[in-house]
Amino acid sequence: MHAALVRTFDRPPSYELVEAPRAANETEIVVDVVAAGLHPRVRSQADGSHYTSTRELPLIPGIDGIGRCADGSLVYFVLPDTSQGSMAERTVIDTRRSLALPADADPIPLAAAMNPGMSSWVALKKRVAFAAGESVLVLGATGSAGQLAIQVAHHLGAGRIVAAGRSTGRLEALPALGADAVIDLAAAPDEVAAQLAAEASNVDVVLDYLWGQPTERAIMPLLLGRADPGKLLSWIQIGSVAGSNIRLPSAALRQANLHFLGSGQGSASATDILSTLPALVEAIDGGAFVIDTETRPLSEVETAWIQPTTGSGARVVLVP
Repeated sequence: MHAALVRTFDRPPSYELVEAPRAANETEIVVDVVAAGLHPRVRSQADGSHYTSTRELPLIPGIDGIGRCADGSLVYFVLPDTSQGSMAERTVIDTRRSLALPADADPIPLAAAMNPGMSSWVALKKRVAFAAGESVLVLGATGSAGQLAIQVAHHLGAGRIVAAGRSTGRLEALPALGADAVIDLAAAPDEVAAQLAAEASNVDVVLDYLWGQPTERAIMPLLLGRADPGKLLSWIQIGSVAGSNIRLPSAALRQANLHFLGSGQGSASATDILSTLPALVEAIDGGAFVIDTETRPLSEVETAWIQPTTGSGARVVLVP
């Protein structure tokens, strides 16, 4: 079969002929891959930088996708951390890590949105006791996951949503997705701090896709502006596109009820994650979210890997 193949961590995968996979036990089946998303998580898998990387080469990248079973039914699947990924004509899935899909489900938006959508969905469903009416700050709101986070928070009943990110063109589109206030992180630091204090200091949850310097600069303005420092602020670390480390003032942990936690592989179990996904599938398949996608044939994986998408924060979906 044909597949995307990573032979070295410093180059994009190439389109090659590889041996077809085989199921190894009674919980595994081989499916025809219908669509697989090119997520940032897949890129970090393919360059060996993700914290779950086994550094095993060669590898077929891809962590999830839409598959067609031998009986013609469609499934959404999440793969374990192996070298047999979803960017191939066929892959092996564990039926315990898959969900049956409606026969008429559109595989493209599901392949594009399930991975970035579950980052905020699982965070709000499993990592904190989020309740309708609570308020949310999305740090990194202009990426595809951040844009979905706004919509997920709105879908789950958030009372107020503040969206912070870069790229003026994308920021302008965020109110239509559900953002009540928008902050441009590319502005002068003092201006950003003032806006964060004015617009977001009393939020209940921060969904942080950035980390690094933007998070460092946001923490104290948010804490100092809180009307009630004793009210819990849950800061959920999801992504680190702006840096893997921060400097945290010790005072931040003493002068407010601040709870840092993460949401990702390990912090939420596979069982917990999968238990929340049927409702997310229903929301995506039902058109609850605006999803910008760009479909490319798997044979163009190398080009798709290095070329920017044509859409505003579009998620690339590869189709064998």
